[in-house]
Amino acid sequence: MRITGLASGMDTDTMIKELMNAQRIPLDKIMQKKQYMEWQRDDYRAANKKLFDFRNLTSDSMLRQSTYIQKTVTSSAPDDISVRNVNSTSDFTGKIKVEQLAEAATMQSSGRVLNSEADLKKTLKEIKPTINVPTTFNIKAIKEDGTLDTKGYDVKIDENSTMQSILDDINKNSGVTAIFDSFTGKIAITAKNSGSAQNSANEIEFSGDFAKYFMMMDSNNVKAASESRGTDGKNAKFTFNGLETQRQSNTFQINGFEVTLKKASNVDITFSSAPDTDKILASVVKFVDEYNKLIENLNSEIRETKYRDFQPLSTEQKADMKEKEIELWEEKAKSGTLRNDSVISSALSQMRSALNAAVGGVIGADRLSEIGITTSSNYMENGKLVIDETKLRKAISDDPNQVYELFAADGPTNSDKGLARRLVATLDETRKKVIEKAGTDTAVNTTFSLGRTLKGYDDQISRFEDRLQMIETRYYKQFSAMETAILRANNQSSYLMNAFGGGQ
Repeated sequence: MRITGLASGMDTDTMIKELMNAQRIPLDKIMQKKQYMEWQRDDYRAANKKLFDFRNLTSDSMLRQSTYIQKTVTSSAPDDISVRNVNSTSDFTGKIKVEQLAEAATMQSSGRVLNSEADLKKTLKEIKPTINVPTTFNIKAIKEDGTLDTKGYDVKIDENSTMQSILDDINKNSGVTAIFDSFTGKIAITAKNSGSAQNSANEIEFSGDFAKYFMMMDSNNVKAASESRGTDGKNAKFTFNGLETQRQSNTFQINGFEVTLKKASNVDITFSSAPDTDKILASVVKFVDEYNKLIENLNSEIRETKYRDFQPLSTEQKADMKEKEIELWEEKAKSGTLRNDSVISSALSQMRSALNAAVGGVIGADRLSEIGITTSSNYMENGKLVIDETKLRKAISDDPNQVYELFAADGPTNSDKGLARRLVATLDETRKKVIEKAGTDTAVNTTFSLGRTLKGYDDQISRFEDRLQMIETRYYKQFSAMETAILRANNQSSYLMNAFGGGQ
């Protein structure tokens, strides 16, 4: 705490503060430059986020064949069979007559295994104290490929095992599912995969004393079926376009379409597919809308007015202003941070070129205009795309694959690449340049150009603040010396006055 001006009567603190305000002017200019560059960095990153979002939309929709192969499938008996497209680019038409549905093999215990559900959590020794508990038993079951698993799964058990833990192990690791029925006290087994085994007469096989004596299971499902406590696995039997055939499961694929058999009606069921024009159209329209939003935003950024008379406010300036005044001032001060930016201007030009050039090596439409998408004739819209929905819908309905090739073709040269593929390459290159300039949210300042400049400003500010501290200290020393000189002069004057006064 300083006490000044006692001898001179001057407001030394105010005088030094005003002197320091003059000294701080260069520092304020540096801080203004730093603040403006931080706004510029943030605006670059916001633009980069928009580029990233549009890049992902383009990649996830326009470059995926699944966008263009969406189809509607009609059936004369949807309750009997269902058909959906998985990955086919062509249409699917024909007749199916279902004679038999696929069934999974089953087995049940020959007698009551447990008295109640409470016994499920008892150890085997608690249930049957006299039993000599085996260490393992084996389960073989039909696999997904229709063959019997010749190795099977060994279920490990000991005296502390419970029937619940054994059932859980079977369900998790073997090729069958097992349940305990509290009403009958029996265990029911079902193969996880339906159908008839190709390499065996059996679809389920048990081996081991525990399965035979404790679980009361037959050695296989065929034997169980002969004793009316099991069933054989069955393949689905059907006639497809005149061809009698079978499948292990009721759900299978033909020519990229997934067919699910629901009922063995033994009558001809017709079905046909067609492009789902509405869904494909919606994807293309969304892409065009997002592209238009992006270029509108980027064009507004590079054309935004820069108000040079509105510099970033210092802390002292904000203290003398109202909140609304600060908001309005900073709105103008932040304007134009990306005005005429070369990276964004170049990106806009390259994106327009990527979408307007023809695609070589494709069959059918090789330009956007051929599927009903053109550039706006209004130059004020800066290259926005306009859709002729009728023409686009017809192009999709006629051949959705030509639309896919137009956007996603992957030729050896850039001129042979699809429009969306070119666009993604341009967006990636632009994002790389922006990141080199403005970094990412998690980047440190030394890794990008604006950050290195900001660090330079921080170093200047630190040095300048040290210098100001030294200047302020010097001012106080100088005024203190002045106070001391004035005090000494006052003392001398008082002495002389007293001396002369005493002489009278």
